[in-house]
Parts: sequence; structure tokens; C-alpha cells
Amino acid sequence: MTTQTATPAPVTAVKPPLRIFLTILHLAGVGILGGAIFGMLGGLLGTGLGLLFVAGIGLVLLVGLVYALYGLGWFEIARVGALYRTPIAPLRPQPRDRPGVGGWLRSLGRQAIDGRMWRAVANFAISALLGFIVLRLFWGLVWSIFISFAPLTDADAVTGPFGGGGIAVAWAPLVGILGIAACLAGMLGLALLHRTLSLAIVIRSKETELTERVRTSTAQREGAVRAADVERTRIERDLHDGVQPRLVSVGMTLGLAQQKIDNDPDAAKELINEAHTSTKAAITELRQLARGIHASVLDDRGLDAALSALAGRSHIPVHLDVRMDPSTGSGTHASTGSGTHASTGSGTHASTGSPTHAPTRPGREAEAAVYFSIAESLTNAAKHSRASEVRVTVRLREGNILWARVEDNGIGGAQVQPGGGLDGIANRILAAGGTFRLDSPQGGPTSLEVNVPCAS
Repeated sequence: MTTQTATPAPVTAVKPPLRIFLTILHLAGVGILGGAIFGMLGGLLGTGLGLLFVAGIGLVLLVGLVYALYGLGWFEIARVGALYRTPIAPLRPQPRDRPGVGGWLRSLGRQAIDGRMWRAVANFAISALLGFIVLRLFWGLVWSIFISFAPLTDADAVTGPFGGGGIAVAWAPLVGILGIAACLAGMLGLALLHRTLSLAIVIRSKETELTERVRTSTAQREGAVRAADVERTRIERDLHDGVQPRLVSVGMTLGLAQQKIDNDPDAAKELINEAHTSTKAAITELRQLARGIHASVLDDRGLDAALSALAGRSHIPVHLDVRMDPSTGSGTHASTGSGTHASTGSGTHASTGSPTHAPTRPGREAEAAVYFSIAESLTNAAKHSRASEVRVTVRLREGNILWARVEDNGIGGAQVQPGGGLDGIANRILAAGGTFRLDSPQGGPTSLEVNVPCAS
């Protein structure tokens, strides 16, 4: 799956002297923490390898090591981006390409060899080494300041900053001034070196960035093509299995009525009534099919109203919770229904929350992707899950991300099959630049989560 790249907000410029000072502070902090962090990581690696065949304890430790490296890489990328006010996408975990333990292991393996994560970890290691040198230079700066005033004492000689022979008091001021200049120059040079190395290691080049964009666009285009193919197959199947036979039956019924209209008008009238009833049923099926292709209420009244109508038509009771305002959480819409849109099964419609302003509307593409994902999930639940209840939760999250979760209490065991409904959901979400996650163990419950970036 793919993730969106947000446009960074404008930031206040920091003057170069302050930037250098902040870089030195960063290096000092990383120098203090670096030894402990890499000691812990080394301990995890050694213990995990040593206990690899002892009741699986080593495997647990090695999995923890991968997650610890991911956390360190995420921190380093966030630190460099914040320090140098450079737009850089955060490190994200590798998504699952299939449900279950197998999908998790595949994503864990991809995470363990993620080049971007390892570049960030390497940059942290280099920063820790530079930070250690900065700390030594800071101690040398403090020592140089103090020995500059050595002639004011009664001592005949002063000890060097790192031990060794003494320095005559007469030479102490000159040595102190030179030491101050050297230490300041060293810390300045290390700060500039850190900036150069960090920007080269952590922040990808334009060529790499463009390559990643092309790869993402290609994946989205392939997802859109597969989603369109799955949708076309579904429409063909629905027409062939539903509307087409009904229309053929109407034609045959009208033909029989035409033959009997002169000799047996009453029988012809019954046949015409039968054809009329079948025609209305065909119109209803065509309307439902058109609604599956494009829900007009989605454009007219938004995702909340479209999902309310969808829940009202569901054969399984649906509890719907939609919040489209990430700042206040207002506009909550809760309902359940079984063939009707009702809060308690009595044919009423209950809402909670009193929004003080109009809820936010996501982009049309994001709304459509989430709507059809939920619609297909409810259809699958009604056909295969044997569920007695479905819960649908939709949120517009911070960062302009539309998130939805559909969970039923059925028998589970759902899998993504090529050309199936879940495959159509995955491809549609991929085409919209989002992520798709299915969790359906045997025995249930089945939950499906989608994240779709909204148009900025």
C-alpha cells in the first residue's frame, strides 16, 4: 500500500548562528544517549541470537529489535527534519499485503531490510560519534577558560584537559586562548559536518524522490485498472444473472400476451400484469445497480447521509458512527437497522451531537472510495459472514485522513481472492492512495480498516 506525501506548512526561518547552536545541542544530547541506545540494541541482538532456539524467546527478542530499530529510525528522521526545517516524509511501517500471520511476517521482513530505516539508524550512529567528540571539545573549552586565569593563582603549573604533563603558568593564558579557539572551531566544524552528512544520508535526493513518486503513481494506476476491471466484471455478472433474464422473461411474457389478446383477453391481461410487475422489478434492480456504480446522494448530501441510506438498506443491523470534524468530534451519527434505518429497530432515526458548524467534507475521491468499501463490506457480511450485527465507524482524522472500520460478529475466515469483492476494495483504496487492512481469523470477528488521504 501507499501513503500520501503532505505539503509541508510554512515555518519560521531560524538564523544560522542559532541553527549551529541547536545543532551542537543536538549532537551533545545524541552523544549522551547514543552509547546507551546502541548498547541496548546490541544486547537485544546478542541475546536474541543466543536464545534463538530456546522456546522461541530469541525470536521474540529479534522481533523487538526490528521494532526498536524502526523507532530509532523514525526518531532520527523526525529530529533531522525538525532541526533543519526540511520537508521530509516520516518513516512509516511497512504495510501488510495480505491478512493473517503470513502478511505480518512479510511486512516484518520488509521492515527489517528497509533501506530508509537503516540510513536513519546509520545517521544516528554517526551523530552519536560526533556528539561524543563534541562533549570532549566542550570539556576542553571549559578547561581552556579556566586555565586562562591560571596566573591569578599561586600554582606553578596546570594539568592538561585530558591528563598528561603540566603546563607552565606563564604559558597558560596563551594555551587557554588557543584552546578556546580550537574547541569552538571544532564544534562549529562538527555541526556543519553533521548537517552535510544528515542531509545526504537521511533526506533522499531529488532523483530518489522522483523515483518513489513514479513507483507510487504506477501502483495507484495499476490498482485503479484492477479496480475498474473487478467493477466491470461485477456489473456484467449482475446484468447477466439478474436484469437480463428478467427482461428476457418480460419479452417472452409480452409475446404470449400478444398471441392470446384476441382469443383469450383475460389470460392476455394476466400476462401483461405479470410483465408489468417484472418490469418494475427490473427497474428496481437497475436502480440498485446504478447506485452501486455511483451514489448520487454521496455528491448531494455527503458521506454521512450516503452511509445512513446504506445502513437503512442493509439486511443486517448496522451500528453507524460517523464523525467528520477532527477538531471537535461533533456530528456523531449513530444508528442501527435491519432492513430499515432505525436506532432501536422501531423505524426511528437517532442522532447524537450538536455540531456548531458544518462538518468538514473530504475530497470526492476519498468519500467514494470509503463509501464503496463499506458498501461492499456490508454486502459480503450479508452473504457470507452469518453475522447478526455490523459496526461501521468513520472518522476524519488529523492530517486530512479519512479512516473507516467495518467489523461484524460473524464466523470470519474472509480472504482476498483475485476478482472478488475484497480484492475490489483493496484495489480501489490503492488507487486512491490509501491503505487497506483485513483481519478475519477463523471463528471471527472480521474487521476491515481503510485509510484514504483527502484531496488538499
